[in-house]
Amino acid sequence: MSSRFDATTLDVYSKNASRYSQEWLDQPPPNDLYALLETHLLPQGKTAEIGCGNGRDAAWLAEHDYRVCGFDASPGLLSEARRLYPHIEFREATLPALAEIDESFDNVVCETVIMHLPAESIPFAVDSLQRILRPNGVLYLSWRVTEGTDQRQPDGRLYAAFEPKLVVDALIGCSIMLFEDVTSESSGKRICRLIASKNTRGSIDS
Repeated sequence: MSSRFDATTLDVYSKNASRYSQEWLDQPPPNDLYALLETHLLPQGKTAEIGCGNGRDAAWLAEHDYRVCGFDASPGLLSEARRLYPHIEFREATLPALAEIDESFDNVVCETVIMHLPAESIPFAVDSLQRILRPNGVLYLSWRVTEGTDQRQPDGRLYAAFEPKLVVDALIGCSIMLFEDVTSESSGKRICRLIASKNTRGSIDS
């Protein structure tokens, strides 16, 4: 099992952080995503956004009274996030292990990140997302769908191909509240979205 984020993908994001940040800012706002978050997340909850990129969605969460902290593996993207949204806390953490995080959250948001992991490490990543979620907390998880076999973009970014069952089977401690296979209003790409609630059992201290 791979225990690391795809190194080439991380290097691409780090070296081109300002360009990707601007591309995301130029996209239409992901209002379909925000509607789901507003409906399902625990209001005003302590919220982790894993793979926060340039902080755009963390800023929306903060504006809607979630106590948010953004986490990303790319120092370059974290620099962009801190420049754009200096009032929000951003910290470094890397999937699949999220070893840098030793606290728990009411809500965990991970928007279109896990497809950059080798497929064999995705269950480990899902387990880590559950680990930092409090009992009765809400997990929002999405990924861009790649059909057939793994693909790399011309710039080197990995897009792993895997069936939703790989993610669903890893959600041992959660109850799934929503699953959908849709086209994102923001990126125009096909994505899967999943929302789950963590069952009541032991958690780590916050």
